Amino acid sequence: MTGSSGLSAATKQTSQKLGEQITGEGIVLLKNEGDALPISTSTKLNVFGWGSTNATFGGTGSGSVDETTAVSLMEGLHNAGFKTNETLTKFYTDYRADRPSVGMMSVDWTVPQPTIEQYDKAGIFENAKEYSDTALVVISRSGGEGMDLPDKYSTESNYNKTQQGSDVVYSTQKDDIDSSKSYLELTNRETQMVGRVTKEFSNVYVVINSASPMELGWLDQYNSIKAAVWCGGASATGFNALGDVLSGTINPSGRLVDTYVYDLRSTPTFNNYGNFTYDNSTEITGSDKNVAKFVNYVEGIYVGYKYYETAAAEGTIDYDKTVQYPFGYGLSYTTFDQKIASFDRSGGKTTVKVKVTNTGDTAGKDVVELYFTPPYYNGGIEKASTNLLDFAKTKELKPGESQTVTISFNDEDLASYDDQNAKAYVLEHGDYTITLNSDSHTVLDSRSFTVGNDVIYDDAHDGKRSTDQVAATNQFDDARGDVTYLSRTDHFANYDEATAAPTNKTMSKDEMAVYTAKSTFDASDYDKGATMPTTGAKNGLTIQDMTGVDYNDAKWDKLLDQLTVDEMTDAVADGGFHMISLKSINSGESVDSDGPAGLSSNFNASMKGTAFPPAVMIASTWNKDLAKQRGKQVGVEGKELGITGWYGPAMNIHRSAFSGRNFEYYSEDGTMSGFMGGEEVAGATEEGMMTYVKHFALNDQETNRTNGLCTWTTEQSIREIYLKAFERAFKDGKSLAVMTSFNSIGARWAGSNSSLLQSVLRDEWGFHGAVETDAMDPLADFYMDLNRGIRTGLTHGLSMTGGDGLIANTDSAGTVTALRKAMHDNLYAVANSTAVHKDASMPVWAKAVIAADVVIALLLVGSEVLAVMRYRERKQAAAVTVNQIGQ
Repeated sequence: MTGSSGLSAATKQTSQKLGEQITGEGIVLLKNEGDALPISTSTKLNVFGWGSTNATFGGTGSGSVDETTAVSLMEGLHNAGFKTNETLTKFYTDYRADRPSVGMMSVDWTVPQPTIEQYDKAGIFENAKEYSDTALVVISRSGGEGMDLPDKYSTESNYNKTQQGSDVVYSTQKDDIDSSKSYLELTNRETQMVGRVTKEFSNVYVVINSASPMELGWLDQYNSIKAAVWCGGASATGFNALGDVLSGTINPSGRLVDTYVYDLRSTPTFNNYGNFTYDNSTEITGSDKNVAKFVNYVEGIYVGYKYYETAAAEGTIDYDKTVQYPFGYGLSYTTFDQKIASFDRSGGKTTVKVKVTNTGDTAGKDVVELYFTPPYYNGGIEKASTNLLDFAKTKELKPGESQTVTISFNDEDLASYDDQNAKAYVLEHGDYTITLNSDSHTVLDSRSFTVGNDVIYDDAHDGKRSTDQVAATNQFDDARGDVTYLSRTDHFANYDEATAAPTNKTMSKDEMAVYTAKSTFDASDYDKGATMPTTGAKNGLTIQDMTGVDYNDAKWDKLLDQLTVDEMTDAVADGGFHMISLKSINSGESVDSDGPAGLSSNFNASMKGTAFPPAVMIASTWNKDLAKQRGKQVGVEGKELGITGWYGPAMNIHRSAFSGRNFEYYSEDGTMSGFMGGEEVAGATEEGMMTYVKHFALNDQETNRTNGLCTWTTEQSIREIYLKAFERAFKDGKSLAVMTSFNSIGARWAGSNSSLLQSVLRDEWGFHGAVETDAMDPLADFYMDLNRGIRTGLTHGLSMTGGDGLIANTDSAGTVTALRKAMHDNLYAVANSTAVHKDASMPVWAKAVIAADVVIALLLVGSEVLAVMRYRERKQAAAVTVNQIGQ
């Protein structure tokens, strides 16, 4: 359908090599007592855990990758030179060969694992001890689109229905069902297996194959567990890198992108994540068939490490008993020394030079992590005590070798958003400390400076931030709702009240007035004073004439005048996985594709790119250059596959460990996500790809995502946590496209939220380009309204059925004006991407179908001719026979 014959051998090789490098640099060394790792390849391994035979490469849904030809975990070990116990491996594959399904249609959370009785009956431990004295335990967890992970491993879970409404299977292994455990703990069978392995073997190593942070306190409960590594996913060849890390061919340099706590049920988000239903739902949606849901982001800005570091600073938690592995944590096979070599400030800009020296005896890479601590005034603007500012990865340093890393930042990068008083970004007066850390908790060096007076970034005071087009001001006051938010005031005095499960489950009349169900839409609210635009003009312009033309150039009006109403209507409504051909301006049909971890098509199995590591693995490299290379390679693959639009990368936040799509998102931190996502977008955009960065915005859980999920939060957290992840994709990455989310921000659907799509995205950030919905799924039909959307910032719908009936009143001046504005943005993206080179005369797929029809017709005609000829031959033969008999 794209005219492509697939990826070239050279491109495949480059992509696979890059994916393997990302996995190698993303694997995190969690534990290494007595330098137990690396292991000599002469060591024979008993590999325990069913996950060893069916490891996860990422997750399911649009972010999944083709695993059919990928290197398996066991193959990765063998390719590194290890020999493994084949009897043990066969025991697992005989037990179960397939991974349980986790998807939008059906969900089975079974963690396959034989019982101890089955191990003993097969003589597995006796066999393993005869094979070697070394055990490698693999613990694997999956996740996927449409379903969050069980907070209780039983029907008592908060998430007990699939997106399609069917029942969830928690485990087909009845002895594993346990409401005292979550899916992110060892199951009962795994606990027994680990206990037995650690008893029988004195040298035990562990691989954690889970994108979501698990409870890993058990790693420190067994003396025989010498070392552990985290590998949240892999590319087509990424498990080769795991083998190389274990053998020492690769020195691990990954760092965690989430905080790992001992008890996931004690996080500030736990009671306010998942399934919450309004008790006046029918009144809200206008139908008892449609159920209105909500979620309260009660933790405010205190997401992940920002809470734990601040709570420790305030003395409200025992950090060491609460946090096992801090954000940014990771070990190495060598040692490094880091120190601030110089710290220079001039004109509101600071330049920090950090000297990194390899003080060990093994070559390796290190990560420079820079954080800042702002002044906090009790009861004032909410601020975390520790905030990631920037980071960099060194080159590979030989023993004794040094490298000086330079990081620069502006004072405005330290500003907080004050949504209560100034309603602007504010750099408050006081002392600011810049810290050089090995992780979010461990300070290696620091410098401080003082800001004498408040700097308020608005027009009335000190002007906008340098990266904004206009000064930011409150846009989401209506998203605050009637919710108590966690505050640092008086040492988090309101913690218990703020983080308790919601008691108010009634939407107010005022909130219902802005709820964006189709039943509340009135075009007259938006179309006052509209005049019918020119359509169908003959100005002689083509889309090719518009490449590089400024968005506000009058030439665009002449091009848009050429479009007919039917063309605009069809283009806006029928936007699923393509942009349609427009003959009036010679714009050919473009092709869009999932997915964030590798280009793939839901409709054409042969149209697939390389399986890359998931975003969480890319982020854990802490290597911006690798992220950009990955983006560029997606663009290169897109050119070869004829794909011009990429539904990715995905930039939502790991608000909770239980999010089903944590594999597809970078981190719990908006700054980390922003830097890495921005680099990926920049790389792909430079290759001409339209990157539909998603899901814009606050789509941080899967549960109820298609129920018009009302997301209540503060403007400060929206800007400092959730939008920060997207911001660099547009300002630095220059993305030409974005995909909106299913959920609502407050009570306004993100796809028709003018504050999000116009005031912030376009006015503040300066974006021009395509803004698409998430899938126009029938489940979300009652509130996802293109008619409202195109009047508030949308440009087209990801329709799964061709878009018929999605746009109404096309004889109205208001509708045609909205369609024209949407097409301006769509065509700006097309003109500046590889889609501009598509032929509008006839799409390749149509030519292929016609060619196939011709071939079939010729075959049919040929068959008919042959049939007639054979009939005549038989008739003539029969006549001869009759004559012979007569004679």
